[in-house]
Amino acid sequence: MRGLARVLSKMGVASRTEATELVASGRVSVNGRVTRDPGAAIDQGSDQIELDGRPVTGAAPVYLAMHKPAGVLTTAHDPEGRPTVYGLLPRGIPSWIFPVGRLDGPTSGLLLFTNDSVAGQALTDPDVGVPKTYEVKLKGELTQADVEALQKGVRLEDGTLTRPAQCRTMPSKEGTTWIELTIREGKNRQVRRMGRAIGHKVVRLTRTRVGPVELGGLEVGKCRMLTAAEVRAIRALARGK
Repeated sequence: MRGLARVLSKMGVASRTEATELVASGRVSVNGRVTRDPGAAIDQGSDQIELDGRPVTGAAPVYLAMHKPAGVLTTAHDPEGRPTVYGLLPRGIPSWIFPVGRLDGPTSGLLLFTNDSVAGQALTDPDVGVPKTYEVKLKGELTQADVEALQKGVRLEDGTLTRPAQCRTMPSKEGTTWIELTIREGKNRQVRRMGRAIGHKVVRLTRTRVGPVELGGLEVGKCRMLTAAEVRAIRALARGK
């Protein structure tokens, strides 16, 4: 049993906040009776939910990739009026979709969206350990010891130890170092904190891959639907393969 607003969100009808508003406004009925309680217990296997008099059967699954620009926030609304990723979504998206994980404001690169909550959870679950790859520009020149520390795991400022990562250096200009870093977890602002842990500030950060999906040549600020092969690979992850 789950709360009504949560069920609507899980079915891809709306975000949790929007679903709560839909229920509170009296637009949703359960088994023929209008309910205004977003927390009303629902059995998806037997209860019949209607929105504006029409049965809710769940939205078609949507899987989308975005090349998020630096300076754009991963949120639906910003009280300060700053640009958000939802302003970059193409028109005609058939249902509510949510970002899979987050990229902080200054970070650019691959951001996935879906309304498939099971797939979204699998892609972000640290127990699944989906690899995420970044191109990272750090201030200063990294030593081999720095690289090995990132590979083995570093102690963050809050005392937590990161998991082993893949790290290789890339062609760099004097005074900075570019690396390709692949991690299998997603702590808040983790890559930037890993840089600080080895004494090097991250000055540019771009995510280039999430699991089976690559950023490739997708232009900054643009989106594309995932290919059938990418969707199959993500669904396989969600099934635990």
